[in-house]
Amino acid sequence: MSDLHKDALIIDGLNFHGDGDPAVLRDAGITAVNLTVSHFEADFEQTMDGMAGWLAVMNHPDSGWRKIEKAADIEACHGDGKVGLIMGWQNLRPIADKLDRLVLMKAVGLRVAQLTYNRRNFLGDGCLEPEDGGMSAMGGDAVRLMNELGIAIDLSHVGQRTSVMAAEASRKPVLATHANARSVTPALRNKSDDAIRAIAATGGVIGVSNYGPMCWDGDPSRHPSLDDFERHLDFIVDLVGVDHVGLGTDMPAVADLDSVAHITKFTLGTFPAAIAKYAEAFSNDIRARYLSDCASHQDLSKITERLQQRGWDDGDILKFLGGNFLRAFGEIWCD
Repeated sequence: MSDLHKDALIIDGLNFHGDGDPAVLRDAGITAVNLTVSHFEADFEQTMDGMAGWLAVMNHPDSGWRKIEKAADIEACHGDGKVGLIMGWQNLRPIADKLDRLVLMKAVGLRVAQLTYNRRNFLGDGCLEPEDGGMSAMGGDAVRLMNELGIAIDLSHVGQRTSVMAAEASRKPVLATHANARSVTPALRNKSDDAIRAIAATGGVIGVSNYGPMCWDGDPSRHPSLDDFERHLDFIVDLVGVDHVGLGTDMPAVADLDSVAHITKFTLGTFPAAIAKYAEAFSNDIRARYLSDCASHQDLSKITERLQQRGWDDGDILKFLGGNFLRAFGEIWCD
């Protein structure tokens, strides 16, 4: 691991699940993570239970976590070695049609929320909806309220038109915490050039991901690798600039990878359009869902080393590893 990576403030834009122990992240040098604290399709009560569970974990004096409420909390983690936990959702389904619930959730600790998760909800279309119908009027109201409250808007699993409309409606930076470029890999989960430009125009950040299906070229004989990741990173930097890229692994923060088998089974069974061909080629085991040479948090240092070898400026590498997300969060979460 290079000294630059070891000393960097690193923010992982999205981990979809955690086992309560920050050791996997801490040992890999992760400063803070946007952690999904409830199931992707959870209703209101299930989401409250999930948030309550994580609050209880963080409340333990020896937890090793710090609850992130403002950008300065992330910087504090960088100083003392605790891992920052940014409480996030991947779907606004828990609010149903009651926007006031966002006020409650902000008070409880919600700091990042994705408008939709693949499918359509009250706010707009997800990325797997064939009509790509865009954002609803209620979605516009939600964007305005989230801006007012200081809840970061995540567009990763959101439809292309909904993404552009949400970005254009927002007065603060919007994020795609874990998404790649559709022009490089035409996966339904990846973002169109228009969506990437719209996100960047707000001052937002695209979390480039080592998630295999979003990097895969469709060849069943070739597992995606860091070469594919770099193609996405280079494309997005060329399109909108280095100030608008971050790292968004979409990995689980767990010691036992078998503990997330129920989640990979759920995603394959519920959203086959996003994963079935990839799973057929490489299996549906969580270990196969990531790049052949970058499949764990410990492997992330390889990205830094490759960027150094390619002559990236140290300052630009630090922006990518966490500086851009930190800047955007500071603008979004300010009172």
